[in-house]
Amino acid sequence: MRSISSLFGRLKRGLALGLACTLAACEVPAPQHTAPNVSLPIAPPPGGVPYEPGANFAQFIANFRAQAHAAGITDATYDAAMVHVAFNPRVWQLNSAQPEFVKPIWDYLDGAVSPRRIADGQAMLAANANILMQIERRYGVPKEIVVAIWGMESDYGRSMGNFNMFEALATLAFDGPRTDFARPQLIAALKMVQNDGFKPEMMVSSWAGAFGQTQFVPTAYYAHAVDFDGDGKKDLWNSPADALASTASMLADAGWKRGAPWGYEIRLPQSFPYEQADIDTTKVIADWRALGAKTALGADLPDNAEAGAIILPAGARGPAFLVFGNFKTVLQYNNAVSYALGVCELAARIGGADAIVAPWPRDEVPLNRNERLQVQRDLMMLGYDPGAPDGVLGRKVRAALRVYQQARNLPADGFATKDLLARMNAEIKSKTS
Repeated sequence: MRSISSLFGRLKRGLALGLACTLAACEVPAPQHTAPNVSLPIAPPPGGVPYEPGANFAQFIANFRAQAHAAGITDATYDAAMVHVAFNPRVWQLNSAQPEFVKPIWDYLDGAVSPRRIADGQAMLAANANILMQIERRYGVPKEIVVAIWGMESDYGRSMGNFNMFEALATLAFDGPRTDFARPQLIAALKMVQNDGFKPEMMVSSWAGAFGQTQFVPTAYYAHAVDFDGDGKKDLWNSPADALASTASMLADAGWKRGAPWGYEIRLPQSFPYEQADIDTTKVIADWRALGAKTALGADLPDNAEAGAIILPAGARGPAFLVFGNFKTVLQYNNAVSYALGVCELAARIGGADAIVAPWPRDEVPLNRNERLQVQRDLMMLGYDPGAPDGVLGRKVRAALRVYQQARNLPADGFATKDLLARMNAEIKSKTS
């Protein structure tokens, strides 16, 4: 059995779509401490001229200097970092992209927990054993979890991004859906130059401004980064010790419980009330036992003083997991269940655990954006409230789906499929014909 007691040998786990739906394997920045957004006037394009991405970018850079001054950034620092920054069309494209399909979680996990990544993680665990032991002792976060995040975020330091951080953040801060995120990040990045001595040209990042071996954002750097190698600098690019310890520091600050499990795979009976499988529905182990939950191999659930929640990342047809507070702590590093489960499972496999037992429903084809929008419209036409149609099957949509499913004696897992969409379409057609 993949038991709680073997936690440290097998554990755990970045578009955050929630639990019982197919999930995009996209990058989500690490937790941020955001600052108030300051409105910066940008002259509109001449009347009748279509908006061009990047138009007035130079004016934005000039205007943003005042916000940087208010945060204590000198002209010398601002010029050193920003004078050659240009609008980056690739960042703009990635920021604005609405993916037509989301990657099923089983495809995501195939890459996240591949044999090569497991083997590399085991090699990294052995090569950095002394440092990782010290990190685990200080912060209480299992070394397998720290190494798994390292693997997930940068493939153990091999892929830390190739964007200029200031160009990426300035493009995001200029306009679009992430201005509230990017503007305080840009200020914090400027402080890294001014206060910490980093050279702007060396500060590479992802397109979203996340950087280093475990992909921090600048505000998270100031909130959680540590100098673990003792060289007087918190260098998350070049010092694995600093990067790994900073990751453990962030998880500890977010509430990681020393010695507690993240969770484990379980088996549910056909009669299980699937509407109760939700990350916000927690019960003590005895209550889950009473509903028929077993371990993945059919044994009684082990005792645990902490209440847990059951999640179904691929709906009732896929594997089920009983998760505890530490799983939710990993979600604070990256708020996507696909990511959190990837970290937890990669950590478990690095530690020698077996693979997930239950099969994934690999025959299930994910809904494209038009189909996801149709799910939302159908729910509204059938008298349910999924929120405004936006093509995102989030928490409110899943709650509406559960109510719809319960009313029709279907497993109320809140998981949208092509079959469920076809059923709703047919129901609406029968009512309007």
